[in-house]
Amino acid sequence: MTPERIVAAMETGPMIMMAINRTAAERRGLAEFLAGKPFGNPLVTTPSAQAMCRTSDAFDASRGPQWTSWGHDLANTRMQDAASAGITAANVGRLQVKWAFAFPGDLQAYAHPTLAGGRLFTGSWGGKVYALDAATGCVHWYFAADANVRSAITIARVGTRDLAFFGDLAANAYAVDATTGTLVWKTKVDTFPVARVNGSPVFYRGRVFIVVASGEEGSAAVPTYECCRFRGSVLALDAATGAQAWKTYVVDEPKPTTKNKIGTQLWGPSGAPIWSTPAIDTVRNALYVTTGNNYSDPTSSMSDAFVSMDLDTGRIQWVKQMTPNDAYTSACRLADTTNCAASNGPDYDFAASPIITTLPGGRRLLLAGQKSAVVHALDPDKNGELMWQLKIGRGGTSGGVQWGSAVDRDNIYVALSDVKRIALTYSNMTDADPREGGGIFAIRLADGMQAWHTPPAQCGSRPRCSPAQSAAVSAVPGVVFSGSVDGHMRAYSTADGKVLWDFDSIRDYPTVNGVAGRGGSIDGPGPIIAGGMLFMNSGYPTNGGTPGNVLLALTVDGR
Repeated sequence: MTPERIVAAMETGPMIMMAINRTAAERRGLAEFLAGKPFGNPLVTTPSAQAMCRTSDAFDASRGPQWTSWGHDLANTRMQDAASAGITAANVGRLQVKWAFAFPGDLQAYAHPTLAGGRLFTGSWGGKVYALDAATGCVHWYFAADANVRSAITIARVGTRDLAFFGDLAANAYAVDATTGTLVWKTKVDTFPVARVNGSPVFYRGRVFIVVASGEEGSAAVPTYECCRFRGSVLALDAATGAQAWKTYVVDEPKPTTKNKIGTQLWGPSGAPIWSTPAIDTVRNALYVTTGNNYSDPTSSMSDAFVSMDLDTGRIQWVKQMTPNDAYTSACRLADTTNCAASNGPDYDFAASPIITTLPGGRRLLLAGQKSAVVHALDPDKNGELMWQLKIGRGGTSGGVQWGSAVDRDNIYVALSDVKRIALTYSNMTDADPREGGGIFAIRLADGMQAWHTPPAQCGSRPRCSPAQSAAVSAVPGVVFSGSVDGHMRAYSTADGKVLWDFDSIRDYPTVNGVAGRGGSIDGPGPIIAGGMLFMNSGYPTNGGTPGNVLLALTVDGR
């Protein structure tokens, strides 16, 4: 086989899941080694001169409509107001692609875009952060981080300049000048070897709040690995300097416990990574996060939980655990379960960010869906007292509810993943079942009852397809948007769940940066809507999805 054919097997064929965590350069190196011959063309991962903007207007982040963070606002509502949206139930059906930008060498497009001052900011699997012109897609600047950047880029004014805050999968937090892309500061937020920043930074009153997760759940699949010692945390950093103001762990310091059956020392408690973006409660001066599962026994009380912290000090105010005794690692689903904890929990952690909303009459709710497929509503003014719960699906290791929901005055809009994994015959990996998963629900905020439900579309014969709707949900008045692992982005009426627009993103695109671009599954980040434009990523091969590498800009009638 030629190196080109071997790379194709790793990027679009049966070896996708084995090669997904290799860089483009590593995949090419493997292909050249196996083929015994080099590629004909060099690998280029930086923008060409033609991709750069010819001119750059003075940047002002406050100019024009905005979506400057993962949740759109401090409460994580993921709801854009009508004046800023420019897209309505009446015109959403006319959305067409205006431009496409391709991430060179990448197999997935999984970093949430944000918008400010006419510029679109996004990270990439390849570790680049880009500031693109929202109207044309040309590159104003790019920045090379130390590792993959999955978090949204949060834009905020600090002193006399606008800064862009983000984290990477090597557990670094960054601030760069949003006008020029120049590094202002970089802070290592955790020294654990596989610690990472997955959730997006939140800026408030001169501080940036960072959450820390890890890949140790995967490390534990190896029986000789001493499982496990990572513990999730939240940090407050000075936005101007990156200096740490406080750091709060949600798991106690691990200690040696027992040994596994081959004599490897085990540790606990551990885990409770924080995958989600915090919500800021300006009324109670509190920060809310949702936490992940434990990795090892003994299990702890702050895994799979809502956690409230004091904004000034990081002191834990209250905890509401939703699934106890949930210790889980990748070993629990493999043939060799040596490092699967005895409690062998269901892996029902939270990845969805908490949402704060206020009902007519002033009562407030704190909301989040869980991988158990249960949507929870708590009272943040009564130490997390449970108000209501609703189970909308089967739940599982990839959801349930995966990456987050959106709210308006009446409802929370929740997409259901419920991916079912099928073991592959040629590896330890799994593929997605094309017959199961998906659907979107509107749940009444007042009482937790279902307002409507729209079932998923079916995959048919499309390869690497799943109807699961894992991606974060976004909304504007009258319309809620939900992407699917089948590659479709759909717009639903908030009144009754009727599909108003259905866009299949899996195809080749001519791109503004001249890089080969193709759409794939939609998972992880949701779309953002502002100024009559919708911006979305396409490409996500994890859990059996279709690879892709594009960021798409759509407008009504493509103008």
